[in-house]
Amino acid sequence: MQNKRLGNSDMFLSPLGIGAWAIGGAGWAFSWSSQDDRDSVKAIHAALDAGMNWIDTAAVYGLGHSEVVVAQALKDYSGRKPFVFTKCGRNWTSDRVITKDLRAASIRQECEDSLKRLQVETIDLYQIHWPEPDESVEEGWSALAELQKEGKVRWIGVSNFNVQQLKRAQAIAQVTSLQPPYSLVRPEVETEVLPHVLQNQIGVLAYSPMGSGLLTGAMTRERVTNLPQDDWRVRNPQFQEPLLSRNLKIADKLSEIGARHNRTAAEVALAWVLHQPAITAAIVGIRTPEQVAGVRGALEFRLSDSEFAEIEGFRHAG
Repeated sequence: MQNKRLGNSDMFLSPLGIGAWAIGGAGWAFSWSSQDDRDSVKAIHAALDAGMNWIDTAAVYGLGHSEVVVAQALKDYSGRKPFVFTKCGRNWTSDRVITKDLRAASIRQECEDSLKRLQVETIDLYQIHWPEPDESVEEGWSALAELQKEGKVRWIGVSNFNVQQLKRAQAIAQVTSLQPPYSLVRPEVETEVLPHVLQNQIGVLAYSPMGSGLLTGAMTRERVTNLPQDDWRVRNPQFQEPLLSRNLKIADKLSEIGARHNRTAAEVALAWVLHQPAITAAIVGIRTPEQVAGVRGALEFRLSDSEFAEIEGFRHAG
């Protein structure tokens, strides 16, 4: 396993990191339905045991609950502690309605709240979750730069920014990393964003590299039909026609290639993402130890150039 340095930071990350979105549980707008916290803790421990050395969460995941679960898992873990990343810019009201806020005072309060929930003195990477509202990007990014100077956070990054927004942030303070969606079903950042970050030495943490479960080989049309109504994916166009049929065909192709190496479709999907030179590492959402077993091979498995070309040919033919 070869760890890579994240942007201008001193952190060398394992190819896969633990994604803590789904472990936020139910009861908020973008939940993956209910989740047993005991399973979440076991999954985090299994991923750390497999060699993943960083975990990515956000204040808004479960409206604070994901950060609490992450803290519990790390408190109970006797091995080497991972780097802990979280995000800001999303708040919520007393009736659990999510709001968008990049004002400096709000971000400062979010940071203090995240430090308490995570039970850490410093956040290793603090990220603006979404560049919304757009007119507040400069104020929000300046606030992160101040928190870094004060030692509340070690490194600062962004998520879901386009090239122009990255340039605006860069004019204020160095952007350590970008977190974009990137997978075989969402490759849009290949055109402009990835060339820009590669040229400017900005690290990239790809999120949803398995298409939110579509490319794991475990997703079927029947399973999609039976997703709980409080699972945000029921509203995702990728899980609806005409995209669903295309995405399941891609998953079948990944399963075919994986079978040659005794690897899962998920591991092939991750290897495809990691084949891109701009990508530092990929975030894998896990809820159970069994899910860790289905992806851990991608810490080391890599596609040959011919296999990558085979997938590309299939993707563009479709």
